[in-house]
Amino acid sequence: MRKRIRQSFITLLYISIDIFFLYFSIFLACWLRASTLPFPIRLHYLFWDPQNPFRLILFFWILMTIGLNYIHGLYKTKREIFESVEIWQVIRSVILSSLITIVAIYMTKNEDFPRSILIFGSLVIAVALSLWRIGKRILVQYLVSQGYNNFNILIIGAGKVGMTLSQEIHKRPGLGLNIIGFLDDFKTNDENRHGPKIVGKISDFEKIARREFVNKVFITIHHDSKVFLEMLESCKEKGISIQVIPQGFDLIPSDFYKYNIGFIPVLEYSNAENLRKQVGKRLFDFVASLILISILSPVFLILAILIKLDTPGPVFYFSRRYGRRGRIFNMLKFRSMVPNADELLAQLKHRNEVDGPIFKMKEDPRITKFGKFLRKYSIDELPQVLNVLMGDMSLVGPRPFPISQVEKEDLRQLRRLEIRPGMTGLWQIRGRSDSSFSRLVRWDAWYINNWTFGLDLNILLQTIPVVLKGRGAY
Repeated sequence: MRKRIRQSFITLLYISIDIFFLYFSIFLACWLRASTLPFPIRLHYLFWDPQNPFRLILFFWILMTIGLNYIHGLYKTKREIFESVEIWQVIRSVILSSLITIVAIYMTKNEDFPRSILIFGSLVIAVALSLWRIGKRILVQYLVSQGYNNFNILIIGAGKVGMTLSQEIHKRPGLGLNIIGFLDDFKTNDENRHGPKIVGKISDFEKIARREFVNKVFITIHHDSKVFLEMLESCKEKGISIQVIPQGFDLIPSDFYKYNIGFIPVLEYSNAENLRKQVGKRLFDFVASLILISILSPVFLILAILIKLDTPGPVFYFSRRYGRRGRIFNMLKFRSMVPNADELLAQLKHRNEVDGPIFKMKEDPRITKFGKFLRKYSIDELPQVLNVLMGDMSLVGPRPFPISQVEKEDLRQLRRLEIRPGMTGLWQIRGRSDSSFSRLVRWDAWYINNWTFGLDLNILLQTIPVVLKGRGAY
């Protein structure tokens, strides 16, 4: 009961804040375009002024935006979704509410309503509602990190999936998930293990859940249906929510369609939808790369001069890589090594410092003085915007490896060839060169299966601070 009251209060609070920003945004649009309106613009009297013939339309516009925000779940605190996803939902609501308002204008024969108010007001509303939600998220994450409204959780299964889940939760304190420990029938505590410990077997669930006031359970292993049903029933009685990690989750795509055959729910994934999304991804890459090239052209010229002054040799380095569907292309980089670097590689292979087939070395003698600076801040990768423009690469995607170091027949690489390789990706924001090859491949598989436009925006935004810090690159 108390939880429902709190949720209702939060919903009303969020709606009230939205109404404030909607009112102020529409007032700002009207004030800036006052010459197009047949009534005086007053902040406290905008919707009640009898001289305002458009007050019902403006009220309808606000009402539609609030309703669509509610439908899109924007009046709940969803810690687990990306910030970019929430902002995209706001933009969708604003666009749709504006289109509905246009229809209402024509239906009510308010042809005199200034279109500039609608266009400018939509932009201001989208910005205002997005900014306050960013501020709300920052505040919620701070409160959660201080222990407010945290959830005690148990992880069923201390295997690879369970441990990976634990690591991901620890990276996200804003989720407010306090791991009590693992339940596992076959694993034992390792003295070298850091983090949550195994606190019992699955049969101890009821006792531990009651003692530790558990709020959520994450199931990462798949026992027989009897064990699962017993746990489901027990959690239902205690008001504990259950989250199930699907078996082979790293191979399962993220876009599911739920429907029913009779009373049986079915989840379906269609590759056709993913293909349509890739068209939108390519369009975004093309436009963004054009903009970046126009902005970075003077920087490219300065860097070219500095590279020439540092060491003799070409400005650019062309590296043959596998692209989408195994097509070979020349990836463009600013030269950061001596001109005969490829010839010297055979002499250094025994000093490789990373696992897997790729070669990485922190103190590589082939790197030039200026090249160290270029690599530290990933400036040597900037010319790849030309590869993005030509369609060989994407802004975000799996990192392409040199053909000489990775064979296409390696089964671990086949999934990576389904989409265009990227300038940045999960590897860039989660460790860069310090990450192991096997972990990098798993991240790429997860990205391919879970790609969304919002995920790309999130990775692009996170890449900026990671690159500026210059950590993990060599």
